Amino acid sequence: MVSSVADQGVAAFTNIIVLVVAARLSSAAAFSVFSMVYMVFTVLLGINVSYVGQALVLERGADRVRAACRSAAAFTAVASAVIGLTMAGALAFVPGGTARGLAVLGLVLPIVLTQDGLRYCFSALRLPHYALAADTVRLAVAVPALAMQPHGAGAVRLVAVWGLSAVPALLVAAALLAPKVKGAPVDLRTFVRRGHLGQRFVIEFGVGNATSQLAVVGLGLFAAPLAVGALRGATTLFGPMNVLFNSATAFGPPLLNRVRGADDKVRATAVLAVVLAWIAASWTIVLMLLPDHVGRQLLGDTWAASSSLLAASGSQYAGIALGTSALLTLRVLRPKATLPIQVVFSLASVALMLAGYRLDGVMGAAWGLCLGSAFKAAALWLRILAVKRSPAPAPAGQAPGPTAQGLTAGSSAGPR
Repeated sequence: MVSSVADQGVAAFTNIIVLVVAARLSSAAAFSVFSMVYMVFTVLLGINVSYVGQALVLERGADRVRAACRSAAAFTAVASAVIGLTMAGALAFVPGGTARGLAVLGLVLPIVLTQDGLRYCFSALRLPHYALAADTVRLAVAVPALAMQPHGAGAVRLVAVWGLSAVPALLVAAALLAPKVKGAPVDLRTFVRRGHLGQRFVIEFGVGNATSQLAVVGLGLFAAPLAVGALRGATTLFGPMNVLFNSATAFGPPLLNRVRGADDKVRATAVLAVVLAWIAASWTIVLMLLPDHVGRQLLGDTWAASSSLLAASGSQYAGIALGTSALLTLRVLRPKATLPIQVVFSLASVALMLAGYRLDGVMGAAWGLCLGSAFKAAALWLRILAVKRSPAPAPAGQAPGPTAQGLTAGSSAGPR
C-alpha cells in the first residue's frame, strides 16, 4: 500500500510539475495550446486506463495474470501506435498551433501511453515498487528536460520534449516487466471481444471524466483558448487534492469492506467527506494568500488569470471531496447505482460550465463547474440514503462490479 500510494503521488506530481514548468517557460497563449494538447492526452490516458488497466487488475491466478499483463502491454502499444499515427497523419498539414501540437502528441502517444499502462501490469502482479521505480525515472528525466528549454519555447517543442522524456522510464519498466511475463501467451483479441469489462469502465469514465474535459477543450477551440489555460492553471494548483482523492478511491473499498453494517460504513465515509472537504478549503486559503511573485514563479504569465478563479476552483474541489466519499460508499453498498448519476450530473456540469461562461466568461465557467460538482455530490448522498432505507443485496454468484478490485491502481488522469 505504501508503494502504491507513493507511486500515485509521484505520477500526480509529475503531471503537476510538467504543467508548472511549461507555464513558466511559455507565454499565456502558448501555455493555452499546451494545456489543450495535454488535456486531450489526459482523456486518451483515461480511456486507456479504463479499457485496459481497470480490467487488468481484476484478473486472478498467477498464470492468468501473467498472460493478461503481457497481452495488455502489447495491446496498449499497438492501439496507441495506430491512434497516434492516425492523429499525426490527419493533423500534420492542418494549420494552427493546436493542430501541430496534437500532431506531435500523436507521434509520442505510443511512448507515453505504454509507459503509463505498465503501471497497471505491476499493480496486477503485486509489484507496485516496480511501478514506483519507473515513475520516479519518468519524473527525474521529464522535469530537467523541460526545464532546459529556452524561455518562450513553443507548445509544439514542449510537447515533443515531454513525450520523448518518457523513453527512459518506458525502457526501465519494460526491463522490469519482461522477466515476470516471459513465456506467457499474448491474446490481443480479448480486448475487442464483446463483453470485455473495459467497455463498461470506459462508459463510466466517459460520463464521469472525459465529458467535462472535452467540453473545456471545445471551449478553447470554439470560444476562448485563454480560458483553457486559466482553468487548467487553477486545476494544477489543486494537484495535491487529486492525489488524496485518487488514493481514497484506490484504497477505500477494501478498508471500508472491513467495517460491518451499512450504517457504520456510511458514517465512516461521511467523516472522510468532512475531512477531505476541510483539507480542500484549507488548501484554497493557502493558495489565495500566496504573494503574486510566488504565484508567478509557479504558473508564469498564467497566474494572473488563474488566481482569480481560486475561490471557485476551491469550492469545486470541496464538492468533489463530498462526491468522492459518496461514490466510494456506493461502490461498496451498490456498485450499479453510480452509472445513472454519473451520466446525468456529468452532462449537467458541462451545461452549467457553458452557461456560466456565457453569463460571466471564465469566472462563470469556473462557478458552473463548482455547481456541477455540488449537485453531483448531493445526488450521490441522497442515493446513499435511499439505499440504506431499502437494502438490496446482490444475487448469489453475481459478477462483481467495479469496486475495490477494479480501483486498486491509481490513475494519473485529472480531477473527477
